[in-house]
Amino acid sequence: MSSAPEERRTLDGRRALVTGGASGIGAACVRELAARGAHVTVADVDGDGAKALAEEVGGEAWVVDLSDTRALDDLSLDTDVLVNNAGIQRVSPIQDFVPDDFRLVQRIMLEAPFLLVRAALPGMYARGWGRVVNISSVHGLVASPFKSAYVAAKHGLEGLSKVTALEGGEHGVTSVCVNPGYVRTPLVEKQIAEQARVHGIPESEVMAKVMLAESAVKRLVEPHEVASLVGWLTGPDAAMVSGASWTVDGGWSAR
Repeated sequence: MSSAPEERRTLDGRRALVTGGASGIGAACVRELAARGAHVTVADVDGDGAKALAEEVGGEAWVVDLSDTRALDDLSLDTDVLVNNAGIQRVSPIQDFVPDDFRLVQRIMLEAPFLLVRAALPGMYARGWGRVVNISSVHGLVASPFKSAYVAAKHGLEGLSKVTALEGGEHGVTSVCVNPGYVRTPLVEKQIAEQARVHGIPESEVMAKVMLAESAVKRLVEPHEVASLVGWLTGPDAAMVSGASWTVDGGWSAR
Protein backbone atom coordinates (compact mmCIF):
# COMPACT_ATOMS: atom_id res chain seq x y z
CA MET A 1 0.00 0.00 0.00
CA SER A 2 1.45 3.36 -0.96
CA SER A 3 1.74 5.97 1.76
CA ALA A 4 -0.64 8.91 1.63
CA PRO A 5 0.44 12.56 1.67
CA GLU A 6 0.80 13.86 5.24
CA GLU A 7 -2.30 16.06 4.96
CA ARG A 8 -4.43 13.00 4.19
CA ARG A 9 -3.22 10.94 7.15
CA THR A 10 -6.09 12.09 9.33
CA LEU A 11 -6.43 8.74 11.12
CA ASP A 12 -2.86 8.07 12.26
CA GLY A 13 -3.02 6.08 15.49
CA ARG A 14 -6.72 5.31 15.09
CA ARG A 15 -8.41 1.95 14.73
CA ALA A 16 -11.22 1.37 12.22
CA LEU A 17 -13.59 -1.52 11.53
CA VAL A 18 -15.48 -2.02 8.27
CA THR A 19 -18.21 -4.66 7.96
CA GLY A 20 -18.68 -6.32 4.60
CA GLY A 21 -15.13 -5.12 4.10
CA ALA A 22 -13.86 -7.80 1.74
CA SER A 23 -15.46 -6.47 -1.47
CA GLY A 24 -17.37 -3.64 -3.09
CA ILE A 25 -17.95 -0.45 -1.10
CA GLY A 26 -16.51 -2.06 2.01
CA ALA A 27 -13.18 -2.88 0.37
CA ALA A 28 -12.94 0.63 -1.01
CA CYS A 29 -13.58 2.02 2.49
CA VAL A 30 -10.92 -0.28 3.97
CA ARG A 31 -8.33 1.02 1.50
CA GLU A 32 -9.37 4.65 2.04
CA LEU A 33 -9.19 4.48 5.83
CA ALA A 34 -5.89 2.58 5.74
CA ALA A 35 -4.45 5.23 3.40
CA ARG A 36 -5.48 7.81 6.00
CA GLY A 37 -3.38 6.00 8.59
CA ALA A 38 -5.90 3.81 10.39
CA HIS A 39 -5.27 0.23 11.46
CA VAL A 40 -8.28 -1.39 9.81
CA THR A 41 -10.15 -4.55 10.76
CA VAL A 42 -11.82 -6.14 7.74
CA ALA A 43 -15.00 -7.84 8.98
CA ASP A 44 -16.66 -10.21 6.53
CA VAL A 45 -18.25 -13.65 6.25
CA ASP A 46 -15.80 -14.26 3.38
CA GLY A 47 -12.76 -15.27 5.40
CA ASP A 48 -10.36 -15.62 2.49
CA GLY A 49 -11.32 -12.24 1.05
CA ALA A 50 -11.10 -10.52 4.43
CA LYS A 51 -7.68 -12.00 5.17
CA ALA A 52 -6.28 -11.11 1.75
CA LEU A 53 -7.39 -7.47 1.99
CA ALA A 54 -6.24 -7.18 5.61
CA GLU A 55 -2.80 -8.38 4.54
CA GLU A 56 -2.78 -5.87 1.67
CA VAL A 57 -3.43 -2.88 3.96
CA GLY A 58 -1.54 -4.08 7.04
CA GLY A 59 -4.70 -4.57 9.06
CA GLU A 60 -6.47 -7.60 10.46
CA ALA A 61 -9.39 -9.81 9.51
CA TRP A 62 -12.48 -10.65 11.55
CA VAL A 63 -14.38 -13.53 10.00
CA VAL A 64 -17.93 -13.05 11.23
CA ASP A 65 -21.47 -13.99 10.19
CA LEU A 66 -23.50 -10.89 11.09
CA SER A 67 -26.77 -12.78 10.61
CA ASP A 68 -26.00 -14.54 13.92
CA THR A 69 -26.92 -11.49 15.95
CA ARG A 70 -27.24 -13.34 19.27
CA ALA A 71 -23.49 -13.93 19.13
CA LEU A 72 -22.98 -10.13 19.15
CA ASP A 73 -25.02 -9.43 22.29
CA ASP A 74 -22.02 -9.33 24.65
CA LEU A 75 -19.46 -8.06 22.16
CA SER A 76 -16.97 -5.34 23.08
CA LEU A 77 -15.25 -3.45 20.25
CA ASP A 78 -12.10 -1.37 20.57
CA THR A 79 -12.41 0.86 17.53
CA ASP A 80 -12.38 4.60 16.86
CA VAL A 81 -14.17 4.37 13.51
CA LEU A 82 -17.05 1.99 12.78
CA VAL A 83 -18.31 1.63 9.22
CA ASN A 84 -21.54 -0.40 9.07
CA ASN A 85 -21.54 -1.53 5.46
CA ALA A 86 -22.49 -5.23 5.27
CA GLY A 87 -25.68 -5.91 3.38
CA ILE A 88 -27.68 -8.30 1.25
CA GLN A 89 -30.61 -7.87 -1.11
CA ARG A 90 -33.84 -9.74 -1.77
CA VAL A 91 -36.22 -8.61 -4.53
CA SER A 92 -39.85 -9.76 -4.47
CA PRO A 93 -43.42 -8.42 -4.22
CA ILE A 94 -44.58 -8.21 -0.61
CA GLN A 95 -47.21 -10.91 -0.99
CA ASP A 96 -44.56 -13.35 -2.23
CA PHE A 97 -41.74 -12.23 0.08
CA VAL A 98 -40.34 -15.15 2.07
CA PRO A 99 -40.73 -14.21 5.77
CA ASP A 100 -37.34 -15.64 6.73
CA ASP A 101 -35.70 -13.61 3.97
CA PHE A 102 -37.26 -10.45 5.43
CA ARG A 103 -35.97 -11.38 8.88
CA LEU A 104 -32.49 -12.14 7.53
CA VAL A 105 -32.20 -8.71 5.92
CA GLN A 106 -33.23 -7.01 9.17
CA ARG A 107 -30.69 -8.99 11.19
CA ILE A 108 -27.74 -8.22 8.94
CA MET A 109 -28.63 -4.63 8.07
CA LEU A 110 -30.31 -3.26 11.20
CA GLU A 111 -29.85 -5.52 14.23
CA ALA A 112 -26.14 -6.09 13.59
CA PRO A 113 -25.35 -2.37 13.16
CA PHE A 114 -27.17 -1.63 16.43
CA LEU A 115 -25.18 -4.30 18.24
CA LEU A 116 -21.87 -3.13 16.77
CA VAL A 117 -22.58 0.50 17.67
CA ARG A 118 -23.55 -0.68 21.16
CA ALA A 119 -20.27 -2.59 21.42
CA ALA A 120 -18.12 0.30 20.15
CA LEU A 121 -19.59 3.28 22.02
CA PRO A 122 -18.12 2.61 25.49
CA GLY A 123 -14.57 2.76 24.13
CA MET A 124 -15.33 5.79 21.97
CA TYR A 125 -16.89 7.57 24.96
CA ALA A 126 -13.88 6.73 27.16
CA ARG A 127 -11.51 8.27 24.58
CA GLY A 128 -13.81 11.23 23.85
CA TRP A 129 -13.69 10.58 20.10
CA GLY A 130 -15.49 8.34 17.64
CA ARG A 131 -16.91 8.18 14.14
CA VAL A 132 -19.86 5.97 13.17
CA VAL A 133 -20.51 5.86 9.43
CA ASN A 134 -23.52 3.86 8.31
CA ILE A 135 -23.57 2.92 4.64
CA SER A 136 -27.27 3.40 4.01
CA SER A 137 -28.73 3.93 0.54
CA VAL A 138 -30.97 6.22 -1.42
CA HIS A 139 -33.47 3.58 -0.30
CA GLY A 140 -32.98 4.85 3.24
CA LEU A 141 -34.68 8.04 2.06
CA VAL A 142 -37.09 6.90 -0.67
CA ALA A 143 -38.69 3.61 -1.63
CA SER A 144 -38.81 1.37 -4.68
CA PRO A 145 -41.22 -1.50 -5.32
CA PHE A 146 -40.24 -5.10 -4.58
CA LYS A 147 -37.64 -4.16 -1.94
CA SER A 148 -39.71 -4.12 1.25
CA ALA A 149 -37.02 -5.73 3.43
CA TYR A 150 -34.12 -3.63 2.16
CA VAL A 151 -36.04 -0.35 2.28
CA ALA A 152 -37.35 -1.10 5.77
CA ALA A 153 -33.87 -1.97 7.06
CA LYS A 154 -32.26 1.12 5.55
CA HIS A 155 -34.98 3.40 6.90
CA GLY A 156 -34.37 1.83 10.31
CA LEU A 157 -30.62 2.40 9.96
CA GLU A 158 -31.29 6.08 9.30
CA GLY A 159 -33.14 6.30 12.62
CA LEU A 160 -30.43 4.40 14.49
CA SER A 161 -27.81 6.75 13.06
CA LYS A 162 -29.69 9.84 14.21
CA VAL A 163 -30.17 8.51 17.75
CA THR A 164 -26.47 7.61 17.89
CA ALA A 165 -25.64 11.17 16.85
CA LEU A 166 -27.85 12.64 19.59
CA GLU A 167 -26.48 10.40 22.32
CA GLY A 168 -22.86 10.57 21.17
CA GLY A 169 -22.50 14.30 20.63
CA GLU A 170 -21.47 15.19 24.16
CA HIS A 171 -18.88 12.41 24.09
CA GLY A 172 -17.11 13.49 20.89
CA VAL A 173 -18.82 10.84 18.77
CA THR A 174 -20.48 11.64 15.45
CA SER A 175 -22.82 9.42 13.46
CA VAL A 176 -23.85 9.83 9.84
CA CYS A 177 -25.36 7.93 6.94
CA VAL A 178 -23.94 7.75 3.44
CA ASN A 179 -26.65 7.15 0.85
CA PRO A 180 -25.49 5.87 -2.53
CA GLY A 181 -27.63 5.01 -5.51
CA TYR A 182 -26.75 1.87 -7.43
CA VAL A 183 -23.04 1.18 -7.00
CA ARG A 184 -20.88 -0.98 -9.24
CA THR A 185 -20.59 -3.92 -6.79
CA PRO A 186 -21.28 -7.67 -6.79
CA LEU A 187 -24.47 -6.98 -4.76
CA VAL A 188 -25.88 -4.85 -7.58
CA GLU A 189 -24.77 -7.24 -10.32
CA LYS A 190 -26.60 -10.09 -8.60
CA GLN A 191 -29.84 -8.11 -8.67
CA ILE A 192 -30.12 -7.87 -12.45
CA ALA A 193 -31.81 -11.24 -12.98
CA GLU A 194 -34.22 -10.71 -10.05
CA GLN A 195 -35.09 -7.19 -11.23
CA ALA A 196 -35.78 -8.48 -14.74
CA ARG A 197 -38.08 -11.16 -13.34
CA VAL A 198 -40.18 -8.93 -11.05
CA HIS A 199 -40.42 -6.10 -13.59
CA GLY A 200 -41.12 -8.42 -16.52
CA ILE A 201 -38.36 -7.03 -18.71
CA PRO A 202 -35.22 -8.51 -20.31
CA GLU A 203 -32.02 -8.39 -18.25
CA SER A 204 -30.50 -6.14 -20.91
CA GLU A 205 -33.04 -3.42 -20.03
CA VAL A 206 -32.65 -3.49 -16.24
CA MET A 207 -29.84 -0.93 -16.08
CA ALA A 208 -31.65 1.76 -18.07
CA LYS A 209 -35.27 1.08 -17.03
CA VAL A 210 -34.74 0.26 -13.33
CA MET A 211 -31.32 1.05 -11.91
CA LEU A 212 -30.67 4.37 -13.65
CA ALA A 213 -34.25 5.43 -14.29
CA GLU A 214 -34.42 7.92 -11.40
CA SER A 215 -30.84 9.18 -11.51
CA ALA A 216 -30.04 12.46 -13.30
CA VAL A 217 -26.48 11.22 -13.88
CA LYS A 218 -26.87 8.09 -15.99
CA ARG A 219 -24.15 5.83 -14.64
CA LEU A 220 -23.43 3.63 -11.65
CA VAL A 221 -21.67 5.06 -8.62
CA GLU A 222 -18.11 3.78 -8.25
CA PRO A 223 -17.07 2.28 -4.88
CA HIS A 224 -14.12 4.66 -4.53
CA GLU A 225 -16.49 7.64 -4.78
CA VAL A 226 -18.40 6.41 -1.74
CA ALA A 227 -15.19 5.61 0.12
CA SER A 228 -13.79 9.08 -0.54
CA LEU A 229 -16.78 10.62 1.22
CA VAL A 230 -16.43 8.15 4.10
CA GLY A 231 -12.79 9.21 4.46
CA TRP A 232 -13.74 12.88 4.64
CA LEU A 233 -16.49 12.17 7.17
CA THR A 234 -13.94 10.60 9.52
CA GLY A 235 -11.55 13.54 9.22
CA PRO A 236 -11.13 16.77 11.20
CA ASP A 237 -13.17 18.93 8.83
CA ALA A 238 -16.26 16.80 9.56
CA ALA A 239 -16.25 17.18 13.34
CA MET A 240 -19.56 19.10 13.22
CA VAL A 241 -21.17 16.75 10.70
CA SER A 242 -23.48 14.46 12.65
CA GLY A 243 -27.01 13.12 12.38
CA ALA A 244 -27.07 13.81 8.64
CA SER A 245 -27.57 11.69 5.51
CA TRP A 246 -25.14 12.28 2.65
CA THR A 247 -26.46 11.28 -0.76
CA VAL A 248 -24.21 9.96 -3.52
CA ASP A 249 -27.08 9.16 -5.87
CA GLY A 250 -26.61 11.18 -9.05
CA GLY A 251 -29.65 13.31 -8.22
CA TRP A 252 -32.09 10.43 -7.63
CA SER A 253 -33.42 11.81 -4.33
CA ALA A 254 -33.90 15.29 -5.82
CA ARG A 255 -37.12 14.06 -7.43
